[in-house]
Amino acid sequence: MPKLWNETIEAHRRDVRDAILDSTAALAAENGPLSVTMSQIAEKVGIGRATLYKYFPDVESILHAWHAREIAGHLARLTEVRDSTEGPGERLEAVLKAYALITHESHGHHDTDLGAFLHRDNGDHLAHAHRHLHHLVQHLLTEAAQAGEVRDDIPPSELTRYCLSALSAARTLPSEAAVRRLVTVTLAGVRPSQN
Repeated sequence: MPKLWNETIEAHRRDVRDAILDSTAALAAENGPLSVTMSQIAEKVGIGRATLYKYFPDVESILHAWHAREIAGHLARLTEVRDSTEGPGERLEAVLKAYALITHESHGHHDTDLGAFLHRDNGDHLAHAHRHLHHLVQHLLTEAAQAGEVRDDIPPSELTRYCLSALSAARTLPSEAAVRRLVTVTLAGVRPSQN
């Protein structure tokens, strides 16, 4: 088969897969994850049920694939922020702010039946994402400590846990302004003491 033909087919498959994921998440958010059927998904996407089953065996696998895609997108966003910011202290602040805003923006998924459904089975993709996030923040804290912008009397692994735990509160805050204040307070806790 010609290369262009293969690329076109692959792009079509990606588009259909994305439409399945988005439609299923919308139906689950609207009606609850346990009430969504494969027939509803196929109808919403505009494909036949047989086609849908070629992509996924059941609703649960679709929801987990959607969640994995969301998490991968969040990690890519944090990596992009890190890579586009200069200076260790600035990089740390930018990534923590982006993480807090992502946490704040996605709080709606966690406070619903969909969030409970997705987190009841803390799958490998979640564990991998948490490790990746922890490593990313710890590396930034280590760089900032070496530059004298973060305290060095506490191991970076402990500071990482502090930052991520503190910023998880962004999920419950009422506004982006409150999230930014939380980031400021969190950063104050890791700055070197002024003696």
